[in-house]
Amino acid sequence: MALAFILSPLLVIAAGGMLLMLAEAFAKPGRRGGLALGATMIFAAGFAFSIGVWMYGVEDVPERAMLAPWLQIDRFTIFFDAVLCLGGALAALLAGGYLPEHELERGEFYVLLLFATVGAMMLAAAGDVLIVFLGLETMSIGAYAITAFRRTSPRSAEGALKYFLLGAFAAALLLYGFALLYGATGHTDLAGIGEAVKKGGEKTPMMMIALVLVLVGLLFKVSAVPFHMWTPDAYEGAPTPATTYMAAVVKAGGFAMLLRVLLTCFGDKASMSWAAGWPPALAWIAVITMTVANLVAGQQESVKRMLAYSSIAHAGYLLVGVVACMHSPSQGVSSVLFYLLTYTVSTAGAFGALIYCGSRGKEAVTYEDLAGIGRRHPPAALAFSLFLISLAGLPPTAGFFGKWFVFRAAIDSGFYALTVVAFLNSVIGVYYYLRVMVFMYMREPAAGAPVATPMRSGYVTAALLLSAILVILLGIVPNQSLDMAIKAASVFGG
Repeated sequence: MALAFILSPLLVIAAGGMLLMLAEAFAKPGRRGGLALGATMIFAAGFAFSIGVWMYGVEDVPERAMLAPWLQIDRFTIFFDAVLCLGGALAALLAGGYLPEHELERGEFYVLLLFATVGAMMLAAAGDVLIVFLGLETMSIGAYAITAFRRTSPRSAEGALKYFLLGAFAAALLLYGFALLYGATGHTDLAGIGEAVKKGGEKTPMMMIALVLVLVGLLFKVSAVPFHMWTPDAYEGAPTPATTYMAAVVKAGGFAMLLRVLLTCFGDKASMSWAAGWPPALAWIAVITMTVANLVAGQQESVKRMLAYSSIAHAGYLLVGVVACMHSPSQGVSSVLFYLLTYTVSTAGAFGALIYCGSRGKEAVTYEDLAGIGRRHPPAALAFSLFLISLAGLPPTAGFFGKWFVFRAAIDSGFYALTVVAFLNSVIGVYYYLRVMVFMYMREPAAGAPVATPMRSGYVTAALLLSAILVILLGIVPNQSLDMAIKAASVFGG
């Protein structure tokens, strides 16, 4: 029973996905509106079980050793389970309003969300490269499918095809890197690989090639530059709830995989050294990712595409926290975990507000579409403004403390130049977030231009209210969530 309990978040989402699939198959056409509520309740149950397991304490369950080395059920895993379920629930709520409004209501969307989340949860718990790859492909296949969900849209098909082809290429590189690690160490379990790497001392050419290939595969999934080429097209072409899911859940799953693999397999002093390890490579990639994404985001005319580049920029900030793990793994990991929590609710709220601002035929796509909406529909503009302020990292929102703890971790680890670059990029990012607010409150639609009209949906309203409450609470009282992130990061010591 204890073993089933600590696995309950994963089991609830997997069993819920199968039950929802049956419900969708037997539901009569035109009577599938309850599937969004069903998916949301399943995600909520997964979140509740995650909190229950956290409060019970996985350390007190000796049976969890039976799952090793395949699955590592620890506080790191449980923290990510909660974040992933939260992001999935918000995406399901948004889909419950968006899909019927745009005549895309098909029950398989919610099933894909659930099973893709199962893959992301497997990534957070993976203790073996086989489970890493299995979880990665389970998550990715669901993400490819929901990207192409708008079947009649060439833009959606193009984005999904780019995502699929580049994703398959990156997965092949990752798998080849794992194969080289197995050849060099004789292990497929992450802990065994880490011990072999530590005992090996100097890195052999095979080990260095394996590290590079694994890094490329991992960085693709978090959409870091220069492995980001798929992101703008996939985010823009996908239905907006699918974009929300990819920006929140898929990115969180990617960082869970990156942290688990790097700190378990390559957590020795040599691999984490500035002279010949992965921190300098990630530091440069973080700088390039933040800078390129912020500069390009400011030139976009599509709000959705701007948010896509914003997501890439946030991956750069998160990589700053990963680099900080070089000197203090616990502080670096905890800052990344807390940032992912604040980013999940902020970005889900931002995409949700964009959904809310436009109904079928009167959608909000460009900056011009949002002109004057602050005067015509103050609640929609106010919601969008709150989430943009959080993404910009301004107080007293969740985004402020997310960036604060990442920057503090980098400073405490001695990365002053990297912190300055990240701060300057954060200032640049404020420009394109405030630009949206300028159009909403200080511009009026041009004569004869289409005018976006907010939609009416209880699902979308519920998602926005939940996101807004969390953004404000995490901005005013972040201590409890940060303490949970610190406990989750203690798995990696230091």
